[in-house]
Amino acid sequence: MTGSGTSDRAGGSLTGPAAFGGPPLSGVLRRQPEDFRVVERPGQDPVGEGEHLWLWVEKRGQNTDWVARRLAERLGCRLRDIGYAGLKDRHAVTGQWFSAPWPIARALPEADSLAGEGFAVIDRRRHTRKLKHGALAGNRFRLWVREVDGDRQRAEAVLDSVSRRGVPNYFGPQRFGRGGANLARARAMFAGDWHPRRSQRGIHLSAARSWLFNRVLAERVARDCWDRPLEGEAFVLDGSGSFFLPEAGDPAIAERLDRFDIHPSGPLWGRGELPSRGECRDLERAVAEAEAEIARGLEAAGMDQERRALRLRPGELEWGWAEDDLWLAFDLPAGCFATAVLAELVEERG
Repeated sequence: MTGSGTSDRAGGSLTGPAAFGGPPLSGVLRRQPEDFRVVERPGQDPVGEGEHLWLWVEKRGQNTDWVARRLAERLGCRLRDIGYAGLKDRHAVTGQWFSAPWPIARALPEADSLAGEGFAVIDRRRHTRKLKHGALAGNRFRLWVREVDGDRQRAEAVLDSVSRRGVPNYFGPQRFGRGGANLARARAMFAGDWHPRRSQRGIHLSAARSWLFNRVLAERVARDCWDRPLEGEAFVLDGSGSFFLPEAGDPAIAERLDRFDIHPSGPLWGRGELPSRGECRDLERAVAEAEAEIARGLEAAGMDQERRALRLRPGELEWGWAEDDLWLAFDLPAGCFATAVLAELVEERG
């Protein structure tokens, strides 16, 4: 399933190789939206008073931006007045908070009148702040894989490895658009062949940056060093983009790695010097040099060097079998992709 069938212009996968020998199972994903359930875990809960109204929305078969537009229409406010923390998949059943200004929302009729095709308002509470993008702790997933075929014994072993070691923290194929279109447009933008509107630039810069990160991670998976440090490693703190280079021989590093307090990291490319050193920096530079057009484009766009963890361990991982079907449930931090977990286990059948 690696790459979900999408590839870059050179024919390579947009994600990368699996860490545990390739998926032992094949199956049908998302036969219906209910097979992919996501519940947002907010960074904070509404306090019950304040100048903003938070609306807990459950949606089915609709994307987050579409719901935000419908809410703005029903409330008679501008789209930019509607807040939400993260984008949720269209082909799923999801629950998440939206917010609206209380001076507008206080005259709301019953919540049922805000509902629309494919979404309903389940709860509403006041809060002191607008809901900002990125203000979430993570998401809880419950997924069904239908008509499973393959080696169940090996699948159990892979799931045990995932629970202990985690998985490579790839950006998912959805980051790159259908068929990799966002990445293709980013290449065209950097080459001067396409001039996007300002509102379009961010998503294409993000696709290019994510792709370079995935290439570095793919190389480290191929070398079996995605969850252990290289010489000159820059470590990121768990749940944070903050990174550091330890002093040589620091005895605490191995213990902190074992308890997932810190992680090996890869570059989110931009201007400035790589913070990594030695063998780690050499690998990252080699990947960037192989795609100099992308790297230079990100630098010219004003992006700065940042870091992202190379590994991801799903929280509260559970699974079970129901005749020919497999269900999985787990927590992921914000910005991480369920496809990174599924890719280790299941090859998708059409």
